Amino acid sequence: MADITRRFGWRHLRSAPTTHIRHHKRGRLVHDGLGLSFWYRSLSAALSEVPVDDRELAMAFHARTSDFQDVAVQATVTYRISDPAEAAARLDFSVDPDTGSWRGAPLEQIATLLTETAQQHTLDVLARTPLAVALVDGVASVRASVTAGLAAEPRLPATGIDVVAVRVVAIRPEAEVERALRTPAREQIQQEADRATYERRAVAVERERAIAENELASQIELARREEQLIDQRGTNARREAEEKAAADGIRTETEASRKVCLARADAEAARETGAARAEVQAAWLRVHDEAGPGTLHALAATRLAENLPRIESITLSPDVLTGLLARLGRPEGGADS
Repeated sequence: MADITRRFGWRHLRSAPTTHIRHHKRGRLVHDGLGLSFWYRSLSAALSEVPVDDRELAMAFHARTSDFQDVAVQATVTYRISDPAEAAARLDFSVDPDTGSWRGAPLEQIATLLTETAQQHTLDVLARTPLAVALVDGVASVRASVTAGLAAEPRLPATGIDVVAVRVVAIRPEAEVERALRTPAREQIQQEADRATYERRAVAVERERAIAENELASQIELARREEQLIDQRGTNARREAEEKAAADGIRTETEASRKVCLARADAEAARETGAARAEVQAAWLRVHDEAGPGTLHALAATRLAENLPRIESITLSPDVLTGLLARLGRPEGGADS
Protein backbone atom coordinates (compact mmCIF):
# COMPACT_ATOMS: atom_id res chain seq x y z
CA MET A 1 0.00 0.00 0.00
CA ALA A 2 1.29 3.46 -0.91
CA ASP A 3 2.31 5.93 1.76
CA ILE A 4 0.12 9.06 1.62
CA THR A 5 0.68 12.22 3.69
CA ARG A 6 -1.35 15.47 3.92
CA ARG A 7 0.02 19.01 3.61
CA PHE A 8 -2.19 22.11 3.42
CA GLY A 9 -4.98 20.46 1.40
CA TRP A 10 -2.55 18.59 -0.83
CA ARG A 11 -1.69 14.90 -0.73
CA HIS A 12 1.73 13.35 -1.28
CA LEU A 13 2.02 9.73 -2.50
CA ARG A 14 5.16 7.64 -2.19
CA SER A 15 5.05 4.10 -3.58
CA ALA A 16 7.33 1.04 -3.33
CA PRO A 17 9.64 -0.05 -6.16
CA THR A 18 7.49 -3.17 -6.70
CA THR A 19 4.26 -1.18 -7.11
CA HIS A 20 3.00 0.34 -10.37
CA ILE A 21 1.09 3.62 -9.83
CA ARG A 22 -1.38 5.11 -12.36
CA HIS A 23 -2.60 8.68 -11.65
CA HIS A 24 -5.49 10.09 -13.70
CA LYS A 25 -6.61 13.71 -13.44
CA ARG A 26 -9.82 14.78 -15.20
CA GLY A 27 -9.66 11.58 -17.28
CA ARG A 28 -6.09 12.19 -18.37
CA LEU A 29 -3.12 9.98 -17.31
CA VAL A 30 -0.73 12.17 -15.41
CA HIS A 31 1.65 9.72 -13.69
CA ASP A 32 2.34 6.11 -14.71
CA GLY A 33 5.26 4.01 -13.45
CA LEU A 34 7.03 2.11 -10.66
CA GLY A 35 8.08 3.67 -7.37
CA LEU A 36 6.59 7.11 -8.11
CA SER A 37 6.42 9.97 -5.68
CA PHE A 38 4.31 13.07 -6.39
CA TRP A 39 1.84 15.64 -5.04
CA TYR A 40 -1.83 15.66 -5.99
CA ARG A 41 -5.22 16.96 -4.93
CA SER A 42 -7.55 14.27 -3.68
CA LEU A 43 -10.72 15.80 -5.17
CA SER A 44 -9.43 15.59 -8.73
CA ALA A 45 -7.19 12.50 -8.61
CA ALA A 46 -7.98 8.89 -9.59
CA LEU A 47 -5.26 6.51 -8.38
CA SER A 48 -4.57 2.86 -9.19
CA GLU A 49 -1.92 0.72 -7.41
CA VAL A 50 -0.90 -2.50 -9.16
CA PRO A 51 1.72 -4.80 -7.46
CA VAL A 52 4.18 -6.24 -9.96
CA ASP A 53 6.23 -8.51 -7.66
CA ASP A 54 6.02 -12.32 -7.68
CA ARG A 55 3.25 -13.61 -5.43
CA GLU A 56 2.66 -17.07 -4.00
CA LEU A 57 -0.87 -18.42 -4.03
CA ALA A 58 -1.42 -21.53 -1.91
CA MET A 59 -4.51 -23.55 -2.77
CA ALA A 60 -6.12 -26.71 -1.43
CA PHE A 61 -9.15 -28.47 -2.88
CA HIS A 62 -10.72 -31.90 -3.13
CA ALA A 63 -10.99 -34.13 -6.18
CA ARG A 64 -12.30 -37.61 -6.98
CA THR A 65 -10.38 -40.38 -8.70
CA SER A 66 -11.68 -42.84 -11.28
CA ASP A 67 -12.42 -45.39 -8.52
CA PHE A 68 -14.52 -42.80 -6.66
CA GLN A 69 -12.02 -42.05 -3.93
CA ASP A 70 -11.82 -38.55 -2.52
CA VAL A 71 -8.34 -36.98 -2.41
CA ALA A 72 -7.06 -33.64 -1.14
CA VAL A 73 -4.73 -31.70 -3.43
CA GLN A 74 -2.30 -29.09 -2.11
CA ALA A 75 -0.61 -26.84 -4.66
CA THR A 76 1.12 -23.48 -4.92
CA VAL A 77 1.00 -21.14 -7.96
CA THR A 78 3.53 -18.34 -8.38
CA TYR A 79 2.30 -15.48 -10.57
CA ARG A 80 3.03 -11.86 -11.36
CA ILE A 81 1.25 -8.98 -13.09
CA SER A 82 3.30 -8.29 -16.20
CA ASP A 83 0.99 -5.64 -17.75
CA PRO A 84 -0.24 -3.25 -15.04
CA ALA A 85 -2.29 -1.20 -17.53
CA GLU A 86 -4.28 -4.26 -18.66
CA ALA A 87 -4.70 -5.42 -15.08
CA ALA A 88 -5.89 -1.97 -13.96
CA ALA A 89 -8.29 -1.85 -16.90
CA ARG A 90 -9.75 -5.34 -16.19
CA LEU A 91 -9.67 -5.37 -12.39
CA ASP A 92 -10.37 -2.74 -9.78
CA PHE A 93 -6.96 -1.69 -8.46
CA SER A 94 -8.16 1.82 -7.51
CA VAL A 95 -7.08 3.20 -4.12
CA ASP A 96 -8.59 5.82 -1.86
CA PRO A 97 -6.74 9.14 -2.45
CA ASP A 98 -6.87 9.95 1.26
CA THR A 99 -5.89 6.59 2.84
CA GLY A 100 -4.14 4.71 0.00
CA SER A 101 -6.11 1.47 0.62
CA TRP A 102 -7.76 -0.52 -2.16
CA ARG A 103 -11.43 0.08 -2.66
CA GLY A 104 -11.96 -3.41 -4.03
CA ALA A 105 -10.28 -6.84 -3.67
CA PRO A 106 -8.34 -7.34 -6.91
CA LEU A 107 -5.89 -9.89 -5.53
CA GLU A 108 -8.77 -12.05 -4.30
CA GLN A 109 -10.26 -11.97 -7.79
CA ILE A 110 -6.93 -13.11 -9.23
CA ALA A 111 -6.65 -15.85 -6.59
CA THR A 112 -10.17 -17.08 -7.40
CA LEU A 113 -9.41 -17.14 -11.11
CA LEU A 114 -6.15 -19.08 -10.65
CA THR A 115 -7.60 -21.49 -8.08
CA GLU A 116 -10.67 -22.37 -10.13
CA THR A 117 -8.61 -22.81 -13.29
CA ALA A 118 -6.07 -25.06 -11.53
CA GLN A 119 -8.87 -27.02 -9.81
CA GLN A 120 -10.64 -27.60 -13.11
CA HIS A 121 -7.57 -29.12 -14.76
CA THR A 122 -6.76 -31.13 -11.64
CA LEU A 123 -10.24 -32.61 -11.59
CA ASP A 124 -9.93 -33.52 -15.27
CA VAL A 125 -6.70 -35.42 -14.64
CA LEU A 126 -7.69 -37.21 -11.43
CA ALA A 127 -11.14 -38.20 -12.74
CA ARG A 128 -9.36 -40.50 -15.22
CA THR A 129 -6.76 -41.81 -12.77
CA PRO A 130 -7.17 -44.60 -10.18
CA LEU A 131 -6.30 -43.83 -6.61
CA ALA A 132 -3.15 -45.96 -6.49
CA VAL A 133 -1.79 -44.35 -9.68
CA ALA A 134 -2.75 -40.88 -8.45
CA LEU A 135 -0.85 -41.38 -5.23
CA VAL A 136 2.23 -42.62 -7.09
CA ASP A 137 2.33 -40.48 -10.28
CA GLY A 138 -0.43 -37.96 -9.63
CA VAL A 139 1.82 -35.13 -8.48
CA ALA A 140 3.73 -34.94 -11.76
CA SER A 141 0.66 -35.39 -13.96
CA VAL A 142 -1.38 -32.82 -12.02
CA ARG A 143 1.48 -30.31 -12.13
CA ALA A 144 1.88 -30.73 -15.88
CA SER A 145 -1.85 -30.46 -16.47
CA VAL A 146 -2.27 -27.33 -14.32
CA THR A 147 0.77 -25.67 -15.91
CA ALA A 148 -0.54 -26.36 -19.39
CA GLY A 149 -4.08 -25.29 -18.43
CA LEU A 150 -2.98 -21.99 -16.90
CA ALA A 151 -0.76 -21.24 -19.89
CA ALA A 152 -3.73 -21.86 -22.23
CA GLU A 153 -6.24 -19.85 -20.17
CA PRO A 154 -7.10 -16.76 -22.28
CA ARG A 155 -8.26 -14.65 -19.35
CA LEU A 156 -4.81 -14.53 -17.75
CA PRO A 157 -2.90 -12.75 -20.55
CA ALA A 158 -5.94 -10.58 -21.18
CA THR A 159 -5.70 -9.49 -17.55
CA GLY A 160 -1.94 -9.00 -17.75
CA ILE A 161 -1.10 -11.98 -15.50
CA ASP A 162 1.81 -14.36 -16.11
CA VAL A 163 2.13 -17.70 -14.29
CA VAL A 164 5.72 -18.13 -13.15
CA ALA A 165 5.63 -21.62 -11.60
CA VAL A 166 3.27 -24.35 -10.46
CA ARG A 167 4.08 -26.70 -7.59
CA VAL A 168 1.93 -29.57 -6.40
CA VAL A 169 2.81 -30.24 -2.78
CA ALA A 170 0.78 -33.37 -2.05
CA ILE A 171 -2.13 -35.55 -3.06
CA ARG A 172 -3.57 -37.32 -0.05
CA PRO A 173 -6.59 -39.59 0.32
CA GLU A 174 -8.97 -39.64 3.24
CA ALA A 175 -7.58 -40.69 6.60
CA GLU A 176 -9.37 -44.07 6.63
CA VAL A 177 -8.34 -44.86 3.06
CA GLU A 178 -4.79 -43.77 3.80
CA ARG A 179 -4.63 -46.08 6.81
CA ALA A 180 -6.01 -48.91 4.69
CA LEU A 181 -3.44 -48.23 2.00
CA ARG A 182 -0.69 -48.15 4.58
CA THR A 183 -1.68 -51.52 6.00
CA PRO A 184 -0.13 -53.77 3.28
CA ALA A 185 3.10 -51.80 3.35
CA ARG A 186 3.14 -51.89 7.13
CA GLU A 187 2.40 -55.61 7.09
CA GLN A 188 5.20 -56.17 4.61
CA ILE A 189 7.54 -54.04 6.69
CA GLN A 190 6.46 -55.97 9.79
CA GLN A 191 7.04 -59.24 7.97
CA GLU A 192 10.48 -58.07 6.91
CA ALA A 193 11.15 -57.00 10.49
CA ASP A 194 9.92 -60.38 11.78
CA ARG A 195 12.03 -62.17 9.20
CA ALA A 196 15.03 -60.11 10.19
CA THR A 197 14.26 -60.86 13.85
CA TYR A 198 13.97 -64.59 13.13
CA GLU A 199 17.17 -64.54 11.09
CA ARG A 200 18.91 -62.66 13.86
CA ARG A 201 17.60 -65.18 16.39
CA ALA A 202 18.66 -68.04 14.14
CA VAL A 203 22.11 -66.51 13.80
CA ALA A 204 22.22 -66.01 17.55
CA VAL A 205 21.16 -69.63 18.15
CA GLU A 206 23.75 -70.83 15.65
CA ARG A 207 26.42 -68.76 17.33
CA GLU A 208 25.34 -70.03 20.75
CA ARG A 209 25.50 -73.60 19.41
CA ALA A 210 28.95 -72.95 18.01
CA ILE A 211 30.00 -71.43 21.32
CA ALA A 212 28.55 -74.42 23.21
CA GLU A 213 30.35 -76.82 20.86
CA ASN A 214 33.58 -74.92 21.35
CA GLU A 215 33.10 -75.01 25.12
CA LEU A 216 32.34 -78.76 24.99
CA ALA A 217 35.36 -79.37 22.78
CA SER A 218 37.44 -77.30 25.18
CA GLN A 219 36.13 -79.32 28.14
CA ILE A 220 36.84 -82.60 26.32
CA GLU A 221 40.33 -81.45 25.43
CA LEU A 222 40.84 -80.26 28.99
CA ALA A 223 39.64 -83.62 30.38
CA ARG A 224 41.92 -85.48 27.95
CA ARG A 225 44.88 -83.36 28.97
CA GLU A 226 43.95 -83.82 32.62
CA GLU A 227 43.88 -87.58 32.05
CA GLN A 228 47.29 -87.36 30.42
CA LEU A 229 48.48 -85.27 33.32
CA ILE A 230 47.17 -87.84 35.82
CA ASP A 231 48.85 -90.67 33.85
CA GLN A 232 52.05 -88.70 33.67
CA ARG A 233 51.87 -87.95 37.38
CA GLY A 234 51.30 -91.68 38.11
CA THR A 235 54.16 -92.60 35.83
CA ASN A 236 56.36 -90.02 37.50
CA ALA A 237 55.31 -91.20 40.99
CA ARG A 238 55.91 -94.85 40.04
CA ARG A 239 59.24 -94.02 38.53
CA GLU A 240 60.12 -91.96 41.59
CA ALA A 241 59.09 -94.85 43.85
CA GLU A 242 61.09 -97.28 41.74
CA GLU A 243 64.09 -94.99 41.78
CA LYS A 244 63.68 -94.49 45.52
CA ALA A 245 63.32 -98.24 46.08
CA ALA A 246 66.37 -98.89 43.93
CA ALA A 247 68.28 -96.22 45.80
CA ASP A 248 67.10 -97.65 49.13
CA GLY A 249 68.13 -101.14 47.99
CA ILE A 250 71.50 -99.90 46.93
CA ARG A 251 71.78 -97.95 50.17
CA THR A 252 70.69 -101.04 52.18
CA GLU A 253 73.06 -103.31 50.33
CA THR A 254 75.86 -100.81 50.82
CA GLU A 255 75.00 -100.46 54.52
CA ALA A 256 74.76 -104.24 54.90
CA SER A 257 78.05 -104.74 53.11
CA ARG A 258 79.58 -102.07 55.30
CA LYS A 259 78.16 -103.66 58.43
CA VAL A 260 79.34 -107.11 57.28
CA CYS A 261 82.75 -105.71 56.59
CA LEU A 262 82.71 -103.94 59.98
CA ALA A 263 81.47 -107.13 61.64
CA ARG A 264 84.12 -109.12 59.91
CA ALA A 265 86.73 -106.56 60.86
CA ASP A 266 85.41 -106.52 64.44
CA ALA A 267 85.37 -110.31 64.50
CA GLU A 268 88.83 -110.47 63.05
CA ALA A 269 90.02 -107.84 65.50
CA ALA A 270 88.25 -109.60 68.36
CA ARG A 271 89.73 -112.90 67.25
CA GLU A 272 93.18 -111.44 67.00
CA THR A 273 92.64 -109.60 70.26
CA GLY A 274 91.44 -112.81 71.88
CA ALA A 275 94.34 -114.69 70.45
CA ALA A 276 96.70 -112.03 71.72
CA ARG A 277 94.98 -112.06 75.09
CA ALA A 278 95.07 -115.82 75.11
CA GLU A 279 98.76 -115.77 74.26
CA VAL A 280 99.33 -113.14 76.95
CA GLN A 281 97.25 -115.17 79.40
CA ALA A 282 99.02 -118.32 78.40
CA ALA A 283 102.37 -116.61 78.81
CA TRP A 284 101.20 -115.18 82.14
CA LEU A 285 100.07 -118.62 83.24
CA ARG A 286 103.33 -120.16 82.08
CA VAL A 287 105.24 -117.59 84.05
CA HIS A 288 103.08 -118.27 87.12
CA ASP A 289 103.37 -121.94 86.54
CA GLU A 290 107.14 -121.71 86.43
CA ALA A 291 107.27 -119.39 89.46
CA GLY A 292 107.28 -120.80 92.94
CA PRO A 293 104.56 -120.45 95.57
CA GLY A 294 106.36 -117.67 97.34
CA THR A 295 106.51 -115.61 94.20
CA LEU A 296 102.85 -116.15 93.57
CA HIS A 297 102.03 -115.08 97.12
CA ALA A 298 104.12 -111.96 96.66
CA LEU A 299 102.34 -111.14 93.43
CA ALA A 300 98.96 -111.69 95.05
CA ALA A 301 99.94 -109.39 97.90
CA THR A 302 101.13 -106.82 95.42
CA ARG A 303 97.91 -106.98 93.55
CA LEU A 304 95.97 -106.77 96.72
CA ALA A 305 98.01 -103.83 97.85
CA GLU A 306 97.37 -102.09 94.57
CA ASN A 307 93.61 -102.38 95.06
CA LEU A 308 93.59 -101.39 98.75
CA PRO A 309 93.31 -97.78 99.90
CA ARG A 310 96.50 -96.01 100.85
CA ILE A 311 97.71 -96.81 104.34
CA GLU A 312 100.13 -94.42 105.94
CA SER A 313 101.23 -96.82 108.71
CA ILE A 314 100.38 -100.26 110.03
CA THR A 315 101.17 -101.99 113.25
CA LEU A 316 101.46 -105.75 113.30
CA SER A 317 101.63 -107.93 116.38
CA PRO A 318 104.07 -110.77 116.43
CA ASP A 319 101.26 -113.29 116.12
CA VAL A 320 99.84 -111.69 113.01
CA LEU A 321 103.24 -111.28 111.48
CA THR A 322 104.06 -114.93 112.18
CA GLY A 323 100.85 -116.05 110.56
CA LEU A 324 101.34 -113.79 107.55
CA LEU A 325 104.83 -115.01 106.96
CA ALA A 326 103.63 -118.51 107.28
CA ARG A 327 101.11 -117.86 104.55
CA LEU A 328 103.71 -116.32 102.35
CA GLY A 329 105.86 -119.43 102.71
CA ARG A 330 108.67 -117.89 104.71
CA PRO A 331 110.11 -119.36 107.78
CA GLU A 332 109.18 -117.84 111.11
CA GLY A 333 112.77 -116.97 111.87
CA GLY A 334 112.83 -114.68 108.95
CA ALA A 335 110.56 -112.27 110.78
CA ASP A 336 113.20 -111.82 113.48
CA SER A 337 115.81 -111.10 110.99
